[in-house]
Amino acid sequence: MSELQLKVLELLKEDARRAPELIATMLDVTEEEVKDAIAALEQDHVIVKYATVVNWSKVDNDKVTALIEVQITPERGRGFEGIAERIYLYPEVKSVYLMSGAYDLLVEVEGKSLRQVANFVSDKLSPIDAVLSTKTFFILKKYKQDGIIFEEDEGDHRLMVSP
Repeated sequence: MSELQLKVLELLKEDARRAPELIATMLDVTEEEVKDAIAALEQDHVIVKYATVVNWSKVDNDKVTALIEVQITPERGRGFEGIAERIYLYPEVKSVYLMSGAYDLLVEVEGKSLRQVANFVSDKLSPIDAVLSTKTFFILKKYKQDGIIFEEDEGDHRLMVSP
């Protein structure tokens, strides 16, 4: 990967709406070089999707998100891949990560209610033969995601204390 491609990735990660013309100006290269870099990154599946980060707490939307620690027995010949694939194909599953430490997979699940997420764990996830145990944590509030701070700084309203 070229240095230009890395710089283009960083700029698009900060704001995916940046136009190639602006990126070219910021990097002091031609617009054509930027377009070629983006096209190559898309073709190589380095850039997979352009997405919007939404602060769902500002929207009247009662989604419930949970993080589930999953301990599994790896499959012979495939390791964790087959089980991870089986889990990430469920529509409720937003992310699956292979982890080091006390558990093997971290699964992010989204549902309309606590009950829906609980049913996913009890009816779909736990019955998988390779799953040894699960531990579910419901997200109560997001303060920061993908480098974006959701809460506006209200400043320090404490009284100043002087000696």
